[in-house]
Amino acid sequence: MGELVEIIAKALVDNPDEVEVNEVEGTQSVIIELKVAQEDMGKIIGKQGRIAKAIRTVVKAAAIKENKRVVVEIIQ
Repeated sequence: MGELVEIIAKALVDNPDEVEVNEVEGTQSVIIELKVAQEDMGKIIGKQGRIAKAIRTVVKAAAIKENKRVVVEIIQ
């Protein structure tokens, strides 16, 4: 699922080389930390958080197949 977030993020930003994805796995859940360049934060979050919400929705749909709970965090 980290790969999925990375592919989506790299397609959206101007600096795809600065996209970093870190997965922290627990027993029931997975936390995916997405880090992008400061100037690309607006492109990842989108107006009123629409793009961030869409990314989270797609990842949650992929996580259902693995019976895991996924949290996508966008960090600076």
